[in-house]
Amino acid sequence: MESPAHDGSSRRSFLKRGSTAAAAAAIGASAGAAGPAFAAPGGPGAPGGGPGGPGGGNAPFPRLNWPGDVREGPDTPKLCQWMSRNPDEATVRRWRQAGITGALVTDVPDVPWDAAELRADRERVEDLGMHVTAYLISAPDAVVRGEDGRDEAIEDIKTSLRAAGEAGIGVVEYNWYVHRLKEGYYEEIDETDRIGAGYTAFDLDHEVDGVKVRDLPRPDGVPAFTREELWDNYEHFLREVMPVAEEAGVRMAVHPNDPPAAISRGNPQIMGSVQDWKRMVETVDSPSNGMTVHAGVTAEVGFDSVDFLRWMCRKDRVNHIHYRNVRVDKPRVKYAEVFPDTGETDMFGFMRQLVRAGYARGVLAEHPRANDFDRENGSDQSNQYKDVGGGGHGMELYDTGYARAMMQAALIMERGRFGRGDDEE
Repeated sequence: MESPAHDGSSRRSFLKRGSTAAAAAAIGASAGAAGPAFAAPGGPGAPGGGPGGPGGGNAPFPRLNWPGDVREGPDTPKLCQWMSRNPDEATVRRWRQAGITGALVTDVPDVPWDAAELRADRERVEDLGMHVTAYLISAPDAVVRGEDGRDEAIEDIKTSLRAAGEAGIGVVEYNWYVHRLKEGYYEEIDETDRIGAGYTAFDLDHEVDGVKVRDLPRPDGVPAFTREELWDNYEHFLREVMPVAEEAGVRMAVHPNDPPAAISRGNPQIMGSVQDWKRMVETVDSPSNGMTVHAGVTAEVGFDSVDFLRWMCRKDRVNHIHYRNVRVDKPRVKYAEVFPDTGETDMFGFMRQLVRAGYARGVLAEHPRANDFDRENGSDQSNQYKDVGGGGHGMELYDTGYARAMMQAALIMERGRFGRGDDEE
């Protein structure tokens, strides 16, 4: 069975160096083969020196037409952002100006969903020039814990998935927590590189009212569970729900536990390791039973994010993507969400793997960091992480631009050097 590699920081550093060297070598080889000079700017359809262009064989990427071949399209990843199901025009304009047309809808209706209502949501968003990337839900406590009302809640979810399929909403992202350990977050200020920038950091040994986060007790009214009890509940959910999702033409994407600490206020987290994610994949063999592959969380748990993404692409279980980076001090214990170009994950390698695999669903560049512009202009007010290093629209634009550039670079490498559909390693 294929298995993603599990290595420490030395291997991650080696992989990043190797990826960078390979990219540089590939560009150099292409440029050398094309001749010493880049093509001169030309007319429409030919500025990159592609077929019919004035540069002809002198272009470094002779199979590439710029900008047509690097535009987001039906067969490329699609950048998205959080959006209401009834967004205001100003919000849509702001994101359209940044090149975003995908809406990850968070304020979804209560389940069970109605197909006519969802169709109206989708059409309303489309009329504003966006498309619905996915709907986001959280699994009900009764389902996660196996409590009274579980079967009724699962039936409501089945009804909702049928409605989503009928309404043309193809992806439903969901969270699975007994308790999300947000108590461990705090703000880390960068005083040496990005001077004054704030990072959302996490530490199991961070203290809350004198108690380390790792030692916080269960919240009132929450029972104690073993890992296998929680897995029994989750596997019951998967076996009940995923056949319905597949029949409806809907892909589900479980978000990994984040923070991914093994224990969250006295109870195990069962979506907090690569072993957990593999077990989920293997429980029900269906493309509908997938996950949100997370460039940041995969690094947080001590795995190489590109290696794991490659494994998931081969399984066809990548149903959504979250695109951010982290610096890891100790896997699952201490890390900080840093700029995408300064963390553990090779973000170009990650995006290139998406392009190479033909991934054509949503990519969310998430969790902007704090910076002076957003602090001074109040544009961070809607960020749920505002008090622990979260930023606002200024840093959202930074992340969006970075993700777009990585996607274009990946498309150049895959379509320009090799041509479309080439799966050469």
